[in-house]
Amino acid sequence: MGNSGMSEKKLEKFQILGKKLEHQGRILDFYSYEMLVPNGNHTRWDVIEHKGAAAVVPVDQEGKIILVRQYRGAIDDFLLEIPAGGRDSTEEDFAVCAARELEEEIGYRCENLCHLVDYHSAAAYTSEKIGIYYAENLIPATQHLDENEFVQIERYTLPELVELIARGEITDGKTIAAIMAYKVLRGK
Repeated sequence: MGNSGMSEKKLEKFQILGKKLEHQGRILDFYSYEMLVPNGNHTRWDVIEHKGAAAVVPVDQEGKIILVRQYRGAIDDFLLEIPAGGRDSTEEDFAVCAARELEEEIGYRCENLCHLVDYHSAAAYTSEKIGIYYAENLIPATQHLDENEFVQIERYTLPELVELIARGEITDGKTIAAIMAYKVLRGK
């Protein structure tokens, strides 16, 4: 998997010369970065800084994967997604966040969360990194959604989810990455 036949050239360094906070939000901050690019030009980049998030592929006793269907205002539609949520701070461990979201969104805990993959949601303009885990041997707990959070819980087999992805019925990036990584892990 290399660049056979192509000369390899090392990319030159980009330098952040300054950052200006344009808007501070509840879960993200919008900045203008003043950049020095390798050809010596100065340019401006729009960047959304985010604390990061965690997500989990929860697998029930029957081997079905539990997802949530929820409304997403940015696209004015419902998405089918794995349980996920933002870290409380940049210092919060991704696994701690994933365990919290597992219980909050679908009402389960697990004794052993396993790291699956890390996902950068849109590196062209946001620093958001999502740590993705999977959880088996789920233990029933109490679901406790945020006051203005509404989800519908749905269960699917892994082949059903792969088919939904192939048909374009699952379009959430973290969910696609998670399901496909879990499929590879399980060798199916």
